[in-house]
Amino acid sequence: MAISIETGAPIEAGLPFDLQPLLDVMAELRSDDHGCPWDRAQTHRTLRRYLLEEVYEMLDAVDMDDMAGIREEMGDILYQIAFHCRLAEEKGLFNAQDVVKDVTDKMIRRHPHVFNKKKLENMGKSMVNWDRLKQGEQRQQHQYLLDGVVKGMPSLLETYKLQEKSAKVGFEWEVTDQVWDKVQEEWQELKEALQEKNPVHIEEEAGDVLFVLVNLFRWYSIEPECALHRANSKFRRRFSYVEDKVKESGKSWQMVTLQELSDFWKEAKEIEGRSSTV
Repeated sequence: MAISIETGAPIEAGLPFDLQPLLDVMAELRSDDHGCPWDRAQTHRTLRRYLLEEVYEMLDAVDMDDMAGIREEMGDILYQIAFHCRLAEEKGLFNAQDVVKDVTDKMIRRHPHVFNKKKLENMGKSMVNWDRLKQGEQRQQHQYLLDGVVKGMPSLLETYKLQEKSAKVGFEWEVTDQVWDKVQEEWQELKEALQEKNPVHIEEEAGDVLFVLVNLFRWYSIEPECALHRANSKFRRRFSYVEDKVKESGKSWQMVTLQELSDFWKEAKEIEGRSSTV
């Protein structure tokens, strides 16, 4: 039964979509009598990689503006959510409806200017209010500010989140030029470390370069994880074109010159450029 977001009371109208068929499939896959051995063997921990993979496949579909792919990958993500809900339900911890209720309640609580008619003057104040409301929730209370950034996420995304949180309390450059200067400083320190040929120091300085580049990207509202994912996808496409051209030439990779490979790469770029303007 649907719940009114204004009164919290049940309403007669049904949901605009029904999760029950998916939940029923999940229950069948996990059943002891005739379920799937692989599905029955899974735990929250073993499923972590699959949830991450599905999210990245969704990003691929978004980057390609593939609506059919987005639809499919959203279903795969939803399946992973149903899987985790089923695992918890079997242990009597919570079920899918609890998850829906929790996130619905949280969104209403974090948007009092919408649901409680507490209008804010501008979006900036709305965002400040969002952070203040989050801090009032039990799971958002931490001993240290950066404890709120989950460990285990992709490193570039973690860097972005760490810098974003620290910036909110004033630990931030004043102007973009200062960030550019820091990029140059860290790049020079990496070059000096390379001259020393100390692997530990080189790795440390390389990390500093990446860290400050993420900071620079943040100033331009570029999410580095998404940006790098897009670059990886682009490299895959273009290198696949190069590989096809090598095969067409009838030569082995060892026989193809670097200049020929470079020309194939340029062709791939030109083809992509023409298709993007169509």
